[in-house]
Order: sequence, then C-alpha cells, then structure tokens
Amino acid sequence: MAKFAKPAKQAASVMKQLQGSHIKSVSTVRNYEQRLKQITAHLQEHRLGSLRDMTPSRALEYLRQRAGVVGQKTLDMERQALQAMMQHVTHQLPPGQTLVVIKSTAPAAPKGKAGQPTLGRRLAEQSRSYTREQVNLIAARQSPHNALATEISYTSGLRAHELLTLRRIHHKAPDVRPAHSLKFSGIREDSIAYTVHGKGGLTREVRIPIHLARRLEATRLPEARSVIDRGVRYQQFYELGGGQPWSKSFGAASKSALGWSNGAHGLRHSYAQERLSTMQCHLTREEAKRVVSQELGHFRPEITEVYLR
Repeated sequence: MAKFAKPAKQAASVMKQLQGSHIKSVSTVRNYEQRLKQITAHLQEHRLGSLRDMTPSRALEYLRQRAGVVGQKTLDMERQALQAMMQHVTHQLPPGQTLVVIKSTAPAAPKGKAGQPTLGRRLAEQSRSYTREQVNLIAARQSPHNALATEISYTSGLRAHELLTLRRIHHKAPDVRPAHSLKFSGIREDSIAYTVHGKGGLTREVRIPIHLARRLEATRLPEARSVIDRGVRYQQFYELGGGQPWSKSFGAASKSALGWSNGAHGLRHSYAQERLSTMQCHLTREEAKRVVSQELGHFRPEITEVYLR
C-alpha cells in the first residue's frame, strides 16, 4: 500500500503553490490550508489516496457527504479550496470551470456575536445536539483520553465535571432518589453501572456501554489523584479527559471537524433526544420525559424539555 505524507504536509504543499501567484490573502491561504488538511485526513482515513489525486467527481462525492455534518460556510470553504487546487495545481479543472455548489443540510450552528439571538432564544429555536457521525468526526481529532471522554459523555449523558468523578458503583453507591421501573431500559443489559458526583452534590448512577467501560478500565490510575476544575477539587480514578480542559478540547475539535461547535454540553442534548425517542416506543411523551430526567440526574421533566429542542 502506498504511503502518503501527513495531512498537514500535503495541505501545506498545495498552498505553497497557490500562495502569492493565485491567492494573495493571508487569511484565505490559512483557511484553505486548514480545510485541505481536513480533506486529506478524510482521504487517508478511508484509504482514498492523496490530496493531489482528488478528481472533480470524487470532490463532489466528498462534499455531498460533508453536507450533512457541516454548515454552509465550511462546506463552501472546502469546495473553494478544492477548486483552487484543481484549477491551478493539479489541473483537474480547466480554467474558469468550477465545482457545483452543494447545499448544507446540517443543523444551523448557534451564533454568539453582539446583536444576534440571545441564549434563551437560541435554545428555543435550534438544537445543540450532535449526531453519531459528528461525534465520531470530533473524537477523531482529540487525544485518546479526551476522545474517550467525548464518547462516554455522548453515550451516557455526562456533564464535563462528572467525567472526573467516575467510580464503579460497588465502590461508590448512588444517593437514594425516585427511580422509574424503566430507567435505563434497553441499555442496562449492554452496559456497566458507574456513579458520578453530579450537580448539587448528588451522587447518581450512570450507564456506560461495555465496550467503552473496558477502555475506561484500562486507564484506571494506581492511586486516586486530586484535580481542581473551575475552583472545585475532585478525586479522579481514571486517566480520562474531563472538566474545562476537555470542554476546550471538544470545542476546538468540533470547529476543526465541523466548522462550528455547540459546546460539549450538547452531548447531553444528544443523549436526551435519543433516549426520549427510544422510550416513546413504550411510554407517553410525559412519562418518557420523566425517565430521561432521572437518567440525566436532574429529576425534573420540565428541565428535560430544554434538552429536546
């Protein structure tokens, strides 16, 4: 099998030929190089050859696939970067010929600049959740300990600081709280019980899929270590990402992979929405919300509604 240079090197090589002669803007060069790096990583992941092997038909296939996971701005940037490369470097496109514009079908990313919708309005108008495919793209751009934390948060609905407090349930029992008979229904058999120290000092049970629990246990520390996150001290038992450092890692990886970030807390939104969809096969919406609220650890169905938008 042929070996290709790393994504960053391939992208830089292409931009070296474009910079100055065809593209004069420093910011455009930087943006194109970042997008070409992402595209090259995709090619290598799927064994589709090098960046310079990209053809117009393969480029359109790639862009159509990306349309479901990134916003229009990122999609356009990737199309323009590929177009410039194929026009001026690889000559796969004749002068003046362009790639077809593909429309993004991904959920709109939240806006945070002055004069734009407030947080409350944004929550009411759009979802903060991520799809499974988007989570995979994000985790692929994180270090192993942060990637594992991302996968666990997505599948178990954990807050950032709760990742720092994970314990096997036989080491730390959960506090007594109301529990619906269908709590964790459908995932109990294929998961391992842990507890986390949640909001308001509550120790609650969470469920981690067996394949992730095995990876987590492989990171168990010889001795607990003390970590401080946002001014609060925690006892950590695993070499796992969590707290503010993990949140920052997630945001940076999301922007790199998708061109936007809804924040790591959006993973709890994903959990809530996917679990509600499953539970509504057996319960009314209100009853399903009660179950999901217990699994999320706030025990108030009205709060769960925020996660379902």
